[in-house]
Amino acid sequence: MSVPVAHVAPTPVGFRARVRTTVGAYLGLTKTRIIEQLLVVTVPAMFLAQRASGNDDWPSVWLIVATLLGGALAAASAHALNCVVDADIDKVMKRTARRPLAKGQVPPRNALVFGLVLGVLSSLWLGLTTNWLAAALSVAAIAFYVLVYTLLLKRRTSQNIVWGGAAGCMPVVIGWAAVTGTVEWPALVMFAIIFFWTPPHFWALAMRYREDYAAAGVPMLPVVATPVQVSRRIVAYSWVMGAVTLLLLPVTSWVYAAVAVLGGAWFLFSAHRLHVAVASGEDPTPMKLFHLSNAYLCLLFAAIAVDAAIGLPVLGLPF
Repeated sequence: MSVPVAHVAPTPVGFRARVRTTVGAYLGLTKTRIIEQLLVVTVPAMFLAQRASGNDDWPSVWLIVATLLGGALAAASAHALNCVVDADIDKVMKRTARRPLAKGQVPPRNALVFGLVLGVLSSLWLGLTTNWLAAALSVAAIAFYVLVYTLLLKRRTSQNIVWGGAAGCMPVVIGWAAVTGTVEWPALVMFAIIFFWTPPHFWALAMRYREDYAAAGVPMLPVVATPVQVSRRIVAYSWVMGAVTLLLLPVTSWVYAAVAVLGGAWFLFSAHRLHVAVASGEDPTPMKLFHLSNAYLCLLFAAIAVDAAIGLPVLGLPF
């Protein structure tokens, strides 16, 4: 005689758990870790802009908060729209397979609307709380990242990250514009520092995930060039980046100068070490340079902030 088995209905997922999952998925679209790095360079640019304008006061807390919030919204918009366009290759790549669209956690249409709304909010917020030049620059950064890098360059040329990386340089220009209402040469120098920093930074990552990019059909440099060619370009861009950092000496002091020279030497040594390892057939461990590049950029811009905040005498030109 069979004994009837009681069937227990599955416990429905709680409302709070669903909300957490949904919120987490939408936050995942914004790539918050990258946003943090973008904001790290914005505040130093604002400090330097304040000092370079001849004002001995610090930028107001409200202006800093407003600029950071607007910049975060702009970056979140660009990243969400990027996820919509790249959903197909994100599913293929192991590094990105856990992104919300790749996992089907967010409908593509919802992600598109989410990204566009964030873009509108960022421009309106920056325009109303800082100035319309900063707002226009944020719109330009979003458009460049999505239309030029993601749609035009990423799947067509190995120079994708070189020119597409310009969008990631915009936070320093937006920060400068928020303080001064203009874009002056120090802002462009900071833009150039990040511009030439980006290829060594990203190519090191792409060396590690070469097979991922190859499987997705994305022609990152390590996919279409030999390891030696990649490491040579990493060294070349590192030298140019180091030279560009010295262009800020006229509006800084020995604090920044020391960090720029010593930090630049550290970066160059690491880039050359990677090249030597590649040329000799050893494991180049490219992620070491990738992580070092993050630390270097944060340290360099921290030096800009400290230098500007303490108001030390400048090398060459008075404020």
